[in-house]
Amino acid sequence: MIRWVFIFLIVALISAVLGFGGIAGAAASIAKIIFYLFAILFVVSIVFNLISSKK
Repeated sequence: MIRWVFIFLIVALISAVLGFGGIAGAAASIAKIIFYLFAILFVVSIVFNLISSKK
C-alpha cells in the first residue's frame, strides 16, 4: 500500500513540473488518502497484535 502512495506522489510531482495542475492535485489527494488509510491500518494492526499476544 505504501508503494501506491509513492507512485501517486511521483505522478503528482511530475504533473506539477509539467504544468498539469489538476492532475497533480488529484494525484496528491489520492496519495494523501492512501497514506492515511495505511497509517490507520498499521495502528490497528499493532493494537490487535498487542491484544492477542497478551492472551
